[in-house]
Amino acid sequence: MPITQISKINLLKIAASKKVSVPNEKVFEYPEKIIQFGTGVLLKGLPGYFVNKANNEGIFNGRIIAVKSTPGDDEIQQLKQQDNLYLLLSRGYENGELVVQANINASISRILHAQSDWEAILNVAKSIDLQIIISNTTEIGLTYPDENDLVNFPPNSYLGKLLRFLEERYNAFEDKTKAGLLIIPTELIVGNADLVQDLLEKLAEEYGFDSKFIAWLKNENTFCNSLVDRIVTGKPDLETKKLIEETYELDDKCAITSETYRLWAIEGNEKVSSILSFAKADNGVVISDNIDQYRELKLRLLNGSHTLMVGYCFLKGMKTVGESLNNPEIAKFFNTLLFEELAPATNLEQTIAVNYAKEVLDRFKNPNIQHQLINITLQYSSKIKARTLPLLQNYVKNTGELPNEFCKGFAAFILFMKAVKQENGAYFGELNGEYYPIQDVNADFFYHVNDLQL
Repeated sequence: MPITQISKINLLKIAASKKVSVPNEKVFEYPEKIIQFGTGVLLKGLPGYFVNKANNEGIFNGRIIAVKSTPGDDEIQQLKQQDNLYLLLSRGYENGELVVQANINASISRILHAQSDWEAILNVAKSIDLQIIISNTTEIGLTYPDENDLVNFPPNSYLGKLLRFLEERYNAFEDKTKAGLLIIPTELIVGNADLVQDLLEKLAEEYGFDSKFIAWLKNENTFCNSLVDRIVTGKPDLETKKLIEETYELDDKCAITSETYRLWAIEGNEKVSSILSFAKADNGVVISDNIDQYRELKLRLLNGSHTLMVGYCFLKGMKTVGESLNNPEIAKFFNTLLFEELAPATNLEQTIAVNYAKEVLDRFKNPNIQHQLINITLQYSSKIKARTLPLLQNYVKNTGELPNEFCKGFAAFILFMKAVKQENGAYFGELNGEYYPIQDVNADFFYHVNDLQL
């Protein structure tokens, strides 16, 4: 059985198999309309999905420049070898029917590394084609930078990079009214765009930026709160990799998998809708003047339950979300947590909350999505704080009692975070004689709390 390497030159060959949807050849001529800070699978599997679909239908006609800020360039090199193309394999149940979509995604035109390509990134700021900035830097990315961060080239923080990028754009345009951009954070923080705007203005004032620039930042750029909702996993496991090779006859080192469910809710008006024309290609993009309900459902019930189950399940020896929910003991824990503790603690009509919780359960049970628990623990402590603590407060306020399963999940979080080893700046916990990584900005704190007792 011949295996074809994904690349631009091989697209006709891949298309001939009629097993995979390939991009419209015109896509490669489209201008770069989006710069995206972040190269994670969520951005590739959701905004990238919508842009790719719209491009293939001749609607948006623009591509994405992705900026990588984390160390290492293996990801960049692998994608470059594939002409920045990757397979997105989406599988899930819709109305009781299994739906499978295999699409080669051409949304990304190039990937730049913040450390080595900062000049090139600043040059992007001067482009008349650029319209949109997207970010997904986890909740940690939307915190105020350390002192003197903007002196660095580039700044270490995302907000520092963004401010310098916007400054470069402001200086490049004679007509400042034509320089404004649509700025859409996707980090899971309530009012994420409002927060970005406030922090940028504070940062600009602290560093003595020109008052005309600060006025332009406020008045000519549009900051849109948004919420993303799709389970997108990392690289396929061995079983899925074998399926891709045998069923689709493809060799793809950058393939990602996702569920079919998709939602990107964006706060905006008619101007925002006209710029985000890719929304016309898929009803999974919702542009509304109020996205509170979407945010509350996703943040509290999907992400909140994810966050509270992950440590509990991992310490029970589970590897994935699906495997966990096939365990009777864990399934009982999760159902009680989701339906009896989290859903009642939301600020939503209970019928809406319970119906969404049922969708969450079905999505987590999707046998085609192998969502690794260890991946969900990235920045665990900030997720616990942002996604779950408001629910705890509401539950106690409403009932006068502590939620039992919630407390189990929280205790498991503390135990998981108990780092026992530090090596080359990395932190590790221990389970059954084996070390596991703790990838969290607060790992050092937990490492030094040696008297922690549960």
